[in-house]
Amino acid sequence: MTYRTICADPPWPIGDPRRRLRMGAGGRRRRSTELSYCLMSVDDIIALPVAPLADDDAHLFLWVTAQFNAEGVGVQVARAWGFERVSEIVWEKNNFGMGAFPRPTHEILMVCRRGSLPFNAPANVRSVQKWGVAYARNGKTGKEHSRKPEAAMDLIEQVSPGPYLELFSRRHRLGWDVWGDQSAGTVAL
Repeated sequence: MTYRTICADPPWPIGDPRRRLRMGAGGRRRRSTELSYCLMSVDDIIALPVAPLADDDAHLFLWVTAQFNAEGVGVQVARAWGFERVSEIVWEKNNFGMGAFPRPTHEILMVCRRGSLPFNAPANVRSVQKWGVAYARNGKTGKEHSRKPEAAMDLIEQVSPGPYLELFSRRHRLGWDVWGDQSAGTVAL
């Protein structure tokens, strides 16, 4: 089976925050956010066999960190998977991300195409989206790192046709096939 729309949120090699310490109250150092997933090298992400999963005319929505976007790594991944960058959507978040100065409050969703599949985009979709807080509560840290908003998936379904595949999925969404070590895994890579 091939897919006309693929969404991917790779575990970019951002460094292991489990080893990072930051200053807490009273000058004491404390651990930062713990990740509940393993990171991958850029080479391993590029090497994933995504191109054979995509229809000849397909869309890719690729979440990219600001650092890897600035370095062009997201475009490299998209091209390795058989897609060309069309544009990007910036998710303006309500909370701070990891980092020092300036503290990032956004994430980037690259919009890519393979072939000539048009987007069913209404004219009022802006390049900056305020989808609100997307974190679900979990035990230890109180939030699930890197969880993306359901509103982003709603927008993807609005502008792109199925069949749908989500790579690095953490949950199953109705109408989507999924792959990832934190999902039910309905597709094998």
